[in-house]
Amino acid sequence: MNHHQAEGEVPRESFGELLSQLANTSAALIRDQLELAKEEMRENLARLRSGLVTLAVSAVIGMLALLTLCAAAVIGLGFLVGIGIAALIIGAGLAVVGGIVASVGIHRLKRARLKPKETVRSLKEGKEWLKQEMT
Repeated sequence: MNHHQAEGEVPRESFGELLSQLANTSAALIRDQLELAKEEMRENLARLRSGLVTLAVSAVIGMLALLTLCAAAVIGLGFLVGIGIAALIIGAGLAVVGGIVASVGIHRLKRARLKPKETVRSLKEGKEWLKQEMT
């Protein structure tokens, strides 16, 4: 049966052509989502790297300051209780403070998110859109 198009009628695409367009559009969407995920991960890692470098530099400077202050504290306290006991007191106090600071640092690192939240959200939206298009 040969169908002729009436003049002025918009040509209709075949089911196969529509499926092909849907597949191409879906593939492009997935490629775009993957590119977005990569970019978001690069940004997250750059922020993390910057924070870690800054933290490392401050740790070195802080360590030098702490060593100087510890020496002064041991010398000063040594006049009251003896150098050995003064070193033990200062060392124990520093161990407690160090434990607290390490605990805070671990807690902050656990909160750091490397998962690309925007990309995951967008992929879920794309999945829902695709489901609707398929029905």
